[in-house]
Amino acid sequence: MQVPEGWKKKRISELGGSDRPAVKAGPFGSALKKEFYVDEGYKIYGQEQVISNDPFYGDYYIDEKRYKNLESCSVRPNDILMSLVGTLGRILIIPSNAEMGIINPRLLRLSLCDKQVNVYYIKYLLEDIRTQNLLERWSQGGTMGVLNASIVSDLPLLIPPLAEQEKIAEILSTWDHAIEQTERLKANAETHKQALMQQLLTGKKRFPEFEGEWKEYRLSKLGETFNGLSGKTAKDFGTGKPFITYKNIFDNSKIDITKFEYVNIEDNENQQKVERGDLFFTTSSETPEEVGMSSVMLDTPTKDLYLNSFCFGLRLFEANRLLPEFAQFLFRSNHVRQKIILLAQGSTRFNLSKIAFMKIKIKLPSIEEQQKIAAVLNRADREIELLAEKLDHLKTEKRALMQQLLTGKRRVKVDG
Repeated sequence: MQVPEGWKKKRISELGGSDRPAVKAGPFGSALKKEFYVDEGYKIYGQEQVISNDPFYGDYYIDEKRYKNLESCSVRPNDILMSLVGTLGRILIIPSNAEMGIINPRLLRLSLCDKQVNVYYIKYLLEDIRTQNLLERWSQGGTMGVLNASIVSDLPLLIPPLAEQEKIAEILSTWDHAIEQTERLKANAETHKQALMQQLLTGKKRFPEFEGEWKEYRLSKLGETFNGLSGKTAKDFGTGKPFITYKNIFDNSKIDITKFEYVNIEDNENQQKVERGDLFFTTSSETPEEVGMSSVMLDTPTKDLYLNSFCFGLRLFEANRLLPEFAQFLFRSNHVRQKIILLAQGSTRFNLSKIAFMKIKIKLPSIEEQQKIAAVLNRADREIELLAEKLDHLKTEKRALMQQLLTGKRRVKVDG
């Protein structure tokens, strides 16, 4: 680790004040059993607050007597809390208006001297990808890594003069503000789209140029099902012809044509090919709520394309009853999803019967009204996509800036 001019390399254990250790582990589990919890009193801070980045989340408390016994694990404003287990290395700064309380055994508390460091600068250092990778390597355990006070105490950090720390933290906080603002805009756009779907896909809200009752159809009257790949083993996958994966269907209401995988298919095999306008549904999942997730092929395949073994397709008889662009949203709507979820069968894994699925009834407007609804919802989708792209750009730019500022490769000008 190269040390820039005027900076110092220090371990976290060297950054504490005189009254409390720089790094403090939470109490033993036996000192903080759930049977000791009360309705109000002193807050217990755990991973749920750190991971959600919300110190006000949760309602676990202990009484004053137990708090006094565990006061060495108490939190104060500007303490940094770090998660130790599973989702390790996540960071939360205790604000000035946080409730008095203690940390639980799954957290570490960093109490640093404000004459040496700015806690927000340290937060950015700890969240930096290089520090996170180092913590990951140093963590102990098998499938689930675990940090401890000793590991974190030895963590080396590059520390510039305090004024430079404050300036770096100020710059990065500006990026955080832009990211948070964009996240709010994206969340609002998603909420707006869900409201539109609820209104437009049920007929509760109509466009003035359309009137008349929607017609009800069984799915069996709209199309027929077909199966995905059959007779394939692990050695057949990796090269060959493209196929649509389970994940592509589960994640997207419209098939993402940039994310195919490949399978070897001989010329004499009888495998069903995918066409534009086909609908796809997942047949099984670990929870009923995730069974029958849908996606639609809205692009024309430029070469032979196939469907994975764990989903089935629905090919429409004709496009003058159900428009594929409308189906993209309809089968992801809450009222249709509820009909599908009710058909899930199983205990540890849930499956969807195609026979039962094809008996589902849906109400459809005219093709012209379907087109208008799909156009409105597509515009809502595009707004969300643009905000997601902006969010990714901001996060990428912030990461690049952190790599420059937190290593001293790019120095900031400090007033005075």
